[in-house]
Amino acid sequence: MSNSLAIAAVTATLRNLLTQRVTDDPDLADTTVTTQPPDKARNANNTANQLNLFLYQTVVDAALRNMDMPRQVKPGETGQPPLPLVLYYLIIAYGRNDDDVFSHRLLGRAMSVLHDHPLLGAEEIRAALPDNDLHEQVERVRMTPQSLSLEELSKLWTTFQTQYRISAAYQVAVVLIESTRPARAPLPVLKRGQDDQGITSQPDLTPPFPTITDVHPPNQQSSARLGDILTLSGYHLDGADVAVEIRHPRIPNAIILVPEPGATATDITVRIPNQPNNFPAGLYVLAVIVTRPGETFSRRTNELPFMLAPQVEPNPPINALRNGDTVTISLTCNPRVLPEQRVALLLGEDEILAAPHPAATNDLQFLAKDVPAGKFPAGARYFVRLRIDGVDSLLVISTGEPPTLQFDPNQQVTIP
Repeated sequence: MSNSLAIAAVTATLRNLLTQRVTDDPDLADTTVTTQPPDKARNANNTANQLNLFLYQTVVDAALRNMDMPRQVKPGETGQPPLPLVLYYLIIAYGRNDDDVFSHRLLGRAMSVLHDHPLLGAEEIRAALPDNDLHEQVERVRMTPQSLSLEELSKLWTTFQTQYRISAAYQVAVVLIESTRPARAPLPVLKRGQDDQGITSQPDLTPPFPTITDVHPPNQQSSARLGDILTLSGYHLDGADVAVEIRHPRIPNAIILVPEPGATATDITVRIPNQPNNFPAGLYVLAVIVTRPGETFSRRTNELPFMLAPQVEPNPPINALRNGDTVTISLTCNPRVLPEQRVALLLGEDEILAAPHPAATNDLQFLAKDVPAGKFPAGARYFVRLRIDGVDSLLVISTGEPPTLQFDPNQQVTIP
């Protein structure tokens, strides 16, 4: 494989090859080989023979894109596939004094050179550009003439925004640029499973390793609140040093919780601490970390999400003020709201965004501006929901025995 100089090494090698071989013809000894865009290649003061070598397209080789290089990645290792490139060049001929006969003769000479030299030699590549290592790759760099249709030529030269000149297209493949990411090479396997017994199998679909399948908030709620107990269901959750790891996208580090007593292999309960400063509302993910019986290492289960809902505090109650066509609603919530969290109040069927809060706070204000006449009439009572990062406060609560559902009376406001 090669480093990032590989493309430049191919271009330099082709330029050197054409310069050396084309000028062997005495009538073409004044030929220069350039590597400019077609619209800038021909200088108005240049009347000599000229070949312009232009790289007009690079394509990733689909066959090699996800393949490890042979003999560079051993069994059991995870390598990083190289970047395999196919390069497309256009060779444009400019005859002496813009004579088309010389243009045709020059192009014919260049095509003859490339026809007789379909492979770029390792020494040619090495000498063409300092510090390149394209010559070390296993795959040889081959040149193949490309046949372009009239439509392709038309599109190509329209893109160049210059007048058409006699030219020939070539494909150069393949150029392998080595990935800079390190390969993973684990130690060799000494035994397969406990006592080298090999692979174990079981006749059902029960996971053979610790797995959680469900996370249940209490009372069939859609979300948990601070102080609530979550029930985790799964398989093989028993063992030593059982812990629950929870993560929140706005908290940099994971939080480790100790399960409640009475955990079994299929069920674990864990309480969310009532710590408003440490547990913001929003979407969390959790996993169980457990050391299984007979094992000396810890296993980590899959992750499942759960939502931590905000709470509207009853004291002080939700307050509303009217000033002209603006209604301002103030409330206190738990847990505190971080500055970067999106906060809204659902008032009836309307969503009202919170006023900016540059610091973490429990006190929020919501301004409904330009309220049309007749909307939010004085004396009207509305149930509200506080929405933080897409998670709503629990408006529906269960009371009594047998339990009945009702709206939380603390989550309503009277419009003045």
